[in-house]
Amino acid sequence: MEFTVETTIKTSAERLYNAWLDSDEHADMTGGDALITDEEDDKFTAWDGYIWGTTVELKANEYIRQRWRTADFRDLQEDSMVEIFFEEKGEETVVRIKHSNLMDDDDQYEQGWVDNYFIPMKAYFEN
Repeated sequence: MEFTVETTIKTSAERLYNAWLDSDEHADMTGGDALITDEEDDKFTAWDGYIWGTTVELKANEYIRQRWRTADFRDLQEDSMVEIFFEEKGEETVVRIKHSNLMDDDDQYEQGWVDNYFIPMKAYFEN
């Protein structure tokens, strides 16, 4: 199963991209502790260790691809794939997240991106 969610945030693509890949800023913009770097093949954690995985591919200020899982994944469940696209439009950036390789009943992650990323990110960058 896969889905795509998106939102628009009043900041630059560069600022969003850099914040996503910085432990302190990732934590500040989401509200959960994170350990993450801006290096391909590095492991990361987010949301106080609830999320973890490996950053697979980076295109500066445009794209992040990660192997991704949570504490709720089944033991034998494969990692899912998260692709984050940043598209700058004037003074705003469209953030689009494609989440794939999920189980058919993993649909809670779609609303999770909105509640746990998009809403706090808007508050962080727009206030």
